Amino acid sequence: MLIKSLLANDRGGRILLTALLLVSVAVVASNQLLPQDSMLHVPTYTVTLLGKYLCYALLAVAVDLAWGYLGILSLGHGAFFALGGYAMGMYLMRQIGDRGVYGNPELPDFMVFLNWQELPWFWSGFDQFWFAMIMVLLVPGLLAFAFGWLAFRSRVTGVYLSIITQALTYALMLAFFRNEMGFGGNNGLTDFKDILGFSLQADSTRLGLFIASAIALAAGYLLCRSVTNSRLGRVSVAIRDSEDRVRFIGYRVEKIKLAVFTLSAVLAGVAGALYVPQVGIINPNEFSPLNSIEAVVWVAIGGRGTLFGAVVGALLVNYGKSYFTAAMPEAWLFALGAIFVLVTLFLPRGIVGLFNRDSDQPSKARHPTDGDDSGPVTTAALPQEAH
Repeated sequence: MLIKSLLANDRGGRILLTALLLVSVAVVASNQLLPQDSMLHVPTYTVTLLGKYLCYALLAVAVDLAWGYLGILSLGHGAFFALGGYAMGMYLMRQIGDRGVYGNPELPDFMVFLNWQELPWFWSGFDQFWFAMIMVLLVPGLLAFAFGWLAFRSRVTGVYLSIITQALTYALMLAFFRNEMGFGGNNGLTDFKDILGFSLQADSTRLGLFIASAIALAAGYLLCRSVTNSRLGRVSVAIRDSEDRVRFIGYRVEKIKLAVFTLSAVLAGVAGALYVPQVGIINPNEFSPLNSIEAVVWVAIGGRGTLFGAVVGALLVNYGKSYFTAAMPEAWLFALGAIFVLVTLFLPRGIVGLFNRDSDQPSKARHPTDGDDSGPVTTAALPQEAH
């Protein structure tokens, strides 16, 4: 009943989740039940690639929550994604034990190579899965909370906030490249063996990670829908459209921004944690500002302020990236740039705007939000009292 109510006015979301369920079942059935020489057989490599796409889609949903509904153009969500990935990578490294190149049961290979004598204190506890999962949520969340508290309290907005978020992820990238940080330096964390006792090379484990990614995407989408449908979501949209008016009628804008931004960062961390065991590596390049910019491009192409449009954009762009980097590697960046420019000029509401009957009716008060036909959200709809 809860899911039904969340998707009551969200035709795009219903289509998305139904397609996600059907595709997940079809992929698992095809991989497990059909022989490898069958035309319809989905190889494990493709399963892993699809799982990676789903992680990117969850990251896009996180970006859309902050940008599409709150108006915060974050160019640093790649940092939260990478931090979640590093937390998972540290757990996976601790599971290697004495099976590493140097056979040290406590220290990862890169620490032995660098003559570290003992495990750093911040690696303690990562031999336990539950602890690592807490860190996946806590580390990106705490960073977003600290950053947001300082930035929103100082009323930094617009392009200045975007630049600061980009500087944050670039600073983290430079820090993680340093060997003395204890995170593998330039090479990062890799050579993972298993997760929860299951071999990462086994087809069944790859399928399990794909299913976990699909569930995480569906859960993340529903969580964001519950936020956008709530009073918090309505106030967030009002802040996006007219922050000063919301502030003047008594709302604590900083607290609302902080709550939504932190939740968005946590979702990005979960996406990163699911991404790492599927690709088999996490290194400082994941902090690259270009990755954060790409995530924004996914949302813009799919449809900002729609959630399901963010998923569509992430899946289409990353499929195109896989195709172009294999067929015409030198043309990929030109193709991405051309797509972004064309969508900006001719589809300002993204691909999903093509299927919105009122997409040609501009409205400052509201972006198209998931097919919701409940009318525009403005500060006039908010209670005229302090909160």
